[in-house]
Amino acid sequence: MTDAAKPDYRSTLNLPDTPFPMRGDLPKREPGWVKQWEEQGTYQRLRDARVGRPKFVLHDGPPYANGQIHIGHAANKILKDMIVKARQLEGFDAAYIPGWDCHGLPIENQIEKTFGRGLPRDEVQAKSRAYAGEQINAQREDFKRLGVLGEWSNPYRTMDFKNEAGEIRVLKRLFERGFVYRGLKPVYWCFDCGSSLAEFEIEYADKQSPAVDVAFLSAEPEKLAAAFGLSSLSKEAFTVIWTTTPWTIPANQALNLNPELSYALVDTPRGIFMVAEALVEKCLARWKLEGSVLATTVGKNLSMLKFKHPLAHVDAGYDRESPVYLADYATAEDGTGVVHSAPAYGLDDFQSCVSHGMAFKDILNPVQGNGAYEAELPLLGGLHIWKANPVIAEALENAGRLLSHVKITHSYPHCWRHKTPVIYRAAAQWFVRMDDGDGLFTQDKAPKSLRQTALEAIDATSFYPENGRARLRDMIAGRPDWCISRQRSWGVPLPIFLHKDSGLPHPQTLEFIERAAQLVEAGGVEAWAKLNPTDWLGAEAEQYSKGSDILDVWFDSGSTFQHVLKGSHAGAAHAEGPEADLYLEGHDQHRGWFHSSLLIACALYGRAPYKGLLTHGFVVDGQGRKMSKSVGNVVAPQAVSDKMGAEILRLWTAATDYSGDLGIDDKILARVVDGYRRIRNTLRFLLANVADFDARSDAVPLEKMLEVDRYALARAAEFQAEVLSHYQRYEFHPVVAKLQVYCSEDLGAFYLDVLKDRLYTTAPKSLARRSAQTALWQITHAMLRWMAPFLSFTAEEAWQTFDGDHAGKSIFVETYWQFDSGADNAAQLAKWSRIREIREAVNKAIEAVRTTGAVGSSLQAEVALGLPADDLALLQSLGEDLRFVLITSAATIAAAQELSINVTPSANQKCERCWHYRADVGANVAHPTLCGRCDSNLYGDGEARSIA
Repeated sequence: MTDAAKPDYRSTLNLPDTPFPMRGDLPKREPGWVKQWEEQGTYQRLRDARVGRPKFVLHDGPPYANGQIHIGHAANKILKDMIVKARQLEGFDAAYIPGWDCHGLPIENQIEKTFGRGLPRDEVQAKSRAYAGEQINAQREDFKRLGVLGEWSNPYRTMDFKNEAGEIRVLKRLFERGFVYRGLKPVYWCFDCGSSLAEFEIEYADKQSPAVDVAFLSAEPEKLAAAFGLSSLSKEAFTVIWTTTPWTIPANQALNLNPELSYALVDTPRGIFMVAEALVEKCLARWKLEGSVLATTVGKNLSMLKFKHPLAHVDAGYDRESPVYLADYATAEDGTGVVHSAPAYGLDDFQSCVSHGMAFKDILNPVQGNGAYEAELPLLGGLHIWKANPVIAEALENAGRLLSHVKITHSYPHCWRHKTPVIYRAAAQWFVRMDDGDGLFTQDKAPKSLRQTALEAIDATSFYPENGRARLRDMIAGRPDWCISRQRSWGVPLPIFLHKDSGLPHPQTLEFIERAAQLVEAGGVEAWAKLNPTDWLGAEAEQYSKGSDILDVWFDSGSTFQHVLKGSHAGAAHAEGPEADLYLEGHDQHRGWFHSSLLIACALYGRAPYKGLLTHGFVVDGQGRKMSKSVGNVVAPQAVSDKMGAEILRLWTAATDYSGDLGIDDKILARVVDGYRRIRNTLRFLLANVADFDARSDAVPLEKMLEVDRYALARAAEFQAEVLSHYQRYEFHPVVAKLQVYCSEDLGAFYLDVLKDRLYTTAPKSLARRSAQTALWQITHAMLRWMAPFLSFTAEEAWQTFDGDHAGKSIFVETYWQFDSGADNAAQLAKWSRIREIREAVNKAIEAVRTTGAVGSSLQAEVALGLPADDLALLQSLGEDLRFVLITSAATIAAAQELSINVTPSANQKCERCWHYRADVGANVAHPTLCGRCDSNLYGDGEARSIA
């Protein structure tokens, strides 16, 4: 036979073919999908497809509308998108309403940087509103580029007029429920913010501070001696305090002792000093003094004794006395056991002084909002407190009142935004009460305290991971009242008129709050800023000042469940209550959005606004370090999308255990790319081998399918149950890991490996091939749905080329594949699991022979197996198809005590078409290079297959 006449048997094979490319080319293709989703209204189609279905509500924690999104934003939004898509595929009406936090200091600071300070309030607000809108538009495009589907054309923004008005109405309801009051008390104060801060806005970091021991001279030495059972004192007597905040000493007004603690009078060369008995040795060592104890007594015997301010003899402005108050927070753990009390700058100090009868008007508060002392303060006027510390220490030294002065490093509260130290500072503020007490304008008092209600709500909430429960519970259990007022311009106003003399709110406050809500709903917060009080108060306007405080920005985001889920986007939420199914943010939001949302919902409804809380860690580099421009380890999501594709970011997010920090760098992303290629290649193989399959005419009923195909479907159904179980718990990294193993082991290394011969060599429309294609078609359907939540671009691309009926339809309109449940699924899984174990042993034996050069491919091998009884029966059930399962040209089995495998090279010729080594190659002289099987498949009735 001449070469010209020689048949091209390769052309007779059913080789796979698909337009789905091997290379993802993601950076180029993804923007097209984003555009198509938008132009085709894909998100609305998803909503239309789920009309009347049960709802799943993930309420979006609003990112701040300031600056370009970073990798943490990307991970957060992708995680939300994956969860919503997974629930959508489960059959829920899973809407996603993205939102933005629009008020607050960072935007106001940006306006000041751009336009300068001193702008009128309404101008600051107008410019802030415009700036926030610009930032939202930029961030929205970046989020869409990540493949996040949502109601991007109609998000919620805390600065929308209706939301601003809704927030004011939430405030009104908190008044009515008895939770709001106005009071003077120390609150966290940031000099950079120029405003009070909430507990949520505080983080702790190390700070170096001066630690000083300061002596207070006894103003009543006779009474002091008597309290210790002494007739008199031979020297000047002092008590000593230890503090790391010398700047508070100018405002000292009392001293606190523990009533049950034992205190000692210690005689030293510098005088007699009173400290806690348990701390005498430590104090003397710190002061570098020798001394002996003269007498002891308990703290309660020292109540109301008076001591002089340590600078009393330096300047008349400090010539005052400090009485001893009794308080449990004075301990002998450190210091001296005596606590210096400046009630304007410490919560415990404030409560102690007020409980002992000190009037608010008598509390000294010389520190101004910018951190400088008021000009009139003796010795220190106009000086910033951080610069005052060494000046005060020097003044005390010169006055003979400084016993020790060292530097220490300790954990200290800092502003969350500015990363700068904060202080406690007394100011008249608006508070939400945590415990029982009287609020202003109460009409419908809540039956329980806010703290009790919130703790009960935490118990009723699911946490992912579970350790978030204890963290949030501890914060709620120990937190003080919530200071909700801020002294800034860009935010939702506390629309209250205060009497200029009494400081009390107007009797019609609730009415005015509702009128303010209507005003803001029509014209935004600017409308309140422009309001002339005379328009509402008439002649009374001269007696009242219009409130200029704004609500804490956490009140903005914390109340969104009310005016978003029950207001602007109520159609996308549960109708029966305020609860979302899930809130999802970084674990720092236990003290932020989760916290404020919980308090507001409990105040309004007596329950949490969420059924579940999911927290994720921070994004760090591969070494666990925070992202930092100075370190050079910042990974920008925009750069990754442009270089590798947003799909890689999505797969990285899904593959990372979000319960801890999420590590990312070039090496980690390179591994993600490799994993993506393995999944894509498997998907391409599946698509290519069902390209000529039409399920309507070609599908084989389950009972007529070959056994290994039925097993493959049973294994796919088993795997799907695992996937959906993980999705129920919002777990993605186990799905990614298991999907990669499924692709490589269940499919690549076994089922698809076994299947290739049947797919390629049997007649195109034969039962054997159509059975295999039926299984592959179903597995492809299922796999596209498994991967769609995280590999959204790839799943959508593949969906459009699959099965021919999906043009213009989205994979996300579908639901998870329903496998036919075979009656023998469990038996098939058990049987084939053991067969795969034996096959693996055979592969190792063949590989050992291959290394000697005796055989090339496994098809060149013939194997003889010795098997114990159970395994023998198992393989006997495969009949002649055993060789196809083992991918050898021949396989024989016999009984044996234990498994034995003998591999020998085949002595037969190789079939030119199927590459099997068979004795019947050339049996038909018309086709001398074909085996009998290929001859039958091409020119006869076709071979019979029953198992594989």
